[in-house]
Amino acid sequence: MNIKGLDYNTKREALSMPEYGREIQKMVDLAIGLPTKEERLRCAMSIVKMMESKVPQIRENADYKQTLWDHLYLMSHKELDIDWPYDVSAAEKIHAKPQPMKLPGNTVRVRYYGRLVEELLMKLKEMPDGDERDELIRLTANQMKRDLTQWGHGSIDNEKVADDLARLTDGVIQLNLNTFHFDNTPIANEPAQKRSKKKK
Repeated sequence: MNIKGLDYNTKREALSMPEYGREIQKMVDLAIGLPTKEERLRCAMSIVKMMESKVPQIRENADYKQTLWDHLYLMSHKELDIDWPYDVSAAEKIHAKPQPMKLPGNTVRVRYYGRLVEELLMKLKEMPDGDERDELIRLTANQMKRDLTQWGHGSIDNEKVADDLARLTDGVIQLNLNTFHFDNTPIANEPAQKRSKKKK
């Protein structure tokens, strides 16, 4: 619907700093057109005071005065010719987008085990025999079974854990299911009431 005389925001120029509102942007545009540097500076100082009152939380920053003048510089599209009381040469960095983060090069071989288990398996391959290695095997195997319970779509038998443990460590870790005992792992999505009856 288009009503004559109404000014829609969607038809207006986009604001570079929308948090200050369109009225302050109009003041900035007015300041740019003032005839002398002194008038422009006085107007700019008044605008900065209004910007501070418009966004009072900005005072929580130690260098908020610098930030306000940086914002004014951006709102003027670098066209406000004054003797800037603060260095605004780095103001454009405010709108700079961060560089995308690089993803790890090595991907997890079995997604439902996740990177933590992957790292544990790599460590087990290098560890010497002993009690510390046996304990880490126990913790890793139980974590793998918990992960299978949650993400493995029902494949939670002990043989699968043993097979995966051997395969993912290139045969270094061989789990003896005749002597190894898993922790009790509740079946995923099993009703809590049903589990409580089993415990009795």
